[in-house]
Amino acid sequence: MKLWLLRHGAAEDYQRHDAERQLTEMGRQQVVQAAQFLRGIEFDRVLSSPYIRARQTAELICATLQHSGEIEIVPWLTPMDDVREVTRKLDAYPVENLLIVAHQPLLGALASWLVDADRQHGVAMNTASVACLQGDFVGAGSMQLHSLQHVQG
Repeated sequence: MKLWLLRHGAAEDYQRHDAERQLTEMGRQQVVQAAQFLRGIEFDRVLSSPYIRARQTAELICATLQHSGEIEIVPWLTPMDDVREVTRKLDAYPVENLLIVAHQPLLGALASWLVDADRQHGVAMNTASVACLQGDFVGAGSMQLHSLQHVQG
């Protein structure tokens, strides 16, 4: 199984409600650039945080890659969700290629948890960074970091 982690593109500055921040034009460009790292991959499922910037990122990445499947919005992919709980939820997705669109610090902590069973030292992910984890199943320390790619500027 490959688990693809995509951090949302650059978003507006602070809003009254963090969940309402939208992608900026630069954020949209970053997402289109990140799509180059994902070309040719057939995603079995795409999961997104409910936050607007993550949903916009998921929609743009899927449109750019011409992915015809649904984007599943799940409430447990917000910035401060617990990686142990996210890991348990991901167990319900036994697929070959799963794309997750979410936020820091969640994605970095999740990658660190799945690779090293460590929640304290998260993997650095800039806006629109893409990490690929590979393993037989999703569990603490059960996966390997296959690649980590960052967009320019």
